[in-house]
Amino acid sequence: MKTVTMDSVSKSYNGVKVLDKFSLEIKERERIVLLGASGCGKTTILRLIAGFLVPDMGSISIAGELVARDGRIFKQPEERNLGMVFQDLALWPHLSVKGNVEFGLKARGLPKGEREKRIKETLGLVSLENFINKKPGELSGGQQQRVALARVLVLEPAVILMDEPLSSLDAELNVRLRKEIIQLQEKLGYSLLYVTHNEPEAMEIATRVVRI
Repeated sequence: MKTVTMDSVSKSYNGVKVLDKFSLEIKERERIVLLGASGCGKTTILRLIAGFLVPDMGSISIAGELVARDGRIFKQPEERNLGMVFQDLALWPHLSVKGNVEFGLKARGLPKGEREKRIKETLGLVSLENFINKKPGELSGGQQQRVALARVLVLEPAVILMDEPLSSLDAELNVRLRKEIIQLQEKLGYSLLYVTHNEPEAMEIATRVVRI
């Protein structure tokens, strides 16, 4: 079953075409890596799927439902059952690990008991249960990356989008976290769309590589 379909999507910025009739299908439990140089449109694809951008032409469907087409948007980002890990992580510096992970659950109106249960389970998945009260500035780069991932996982999305999440880490930590990302995806079963310009990273993570 397809979780995301982009059909002949085009997008321009200030008259410069970044995507030209681009199509992509993501199936359940797939790990697709978009591989290409900076400026080729990889992040634009993620932001179109997430709903932060609107296609000039073409359509985007999620779980068989049309979410955007030809300059119109039919479902807002929060309605798409997606999670996104940004390149700069975008953690709230004034919130603890728990506060960052809980933020989306509060926005959805989940009761406290359910929030606590999900937070505990998710922090256990990413080995951060002993850092629940730490602020992002007190964590290592790898731990911050795990917080960003936990913040998405706790919402139980069908698809997770990752925009060069390991690019700022040293080589040893990069390799370690690649394996963790694969293990989590295989365990939890979501579809993953991952952006990188690093070919070895792409080849290790992907079940399918799409060169842009």
